[in-house]
Amino acid sequence: MIFNIPQFIDKEDKIVGPLTAKQLGWLFSGGVIVLVFWGTLDTQAFYLSIIPIIGIALAFAFYRPYNQSLLAFIFSIFIFIFRNKIYLWKRMPENELPAKKVSPQKNLLLNVEEKFNEKKITEISKLLDQEKSNGKIINK
Repeated sequence: MIFNIPQFIDKEDKIVGPLTAKQLGWLFSGGVIVLVFWGTLDTQAFYLSIIPIIGIALAFAFYRPYNQSLLAFIFSIFIFIFRNKIYLWKRMPENELPAKKVSPQKNLLLNVEEKFNEKKITEISKLLDQEKSNGKIINK
């Protein structure tokens, strides 16, 4: 059996000419707002107000920062601003570090280490270096 594998699934379908459904929706909504302003405002106010409306509609339809839609980009900005920030690691100055607590086991180990001196360590190392052979102890 031969199966066709879909390709270019990340691209949106073109609806009208080179425009996708989202682009057509943004341009249509901008046109509706311009039409409402044309019916309600006088000529000078109409021309001053449609310039930003047309610019915003064109930006939402065609501008893609970081290869994502402008609406998704603005939504990501708001999520970043209002969400709690997580700091994984923050370096503290040496004088502000909390004092280390010594557990009873560590305290016991420290006492054992203090009891051994260099002479005892050399005696133990000599005993360990010796081997038993046929009941006799032979020094290396």
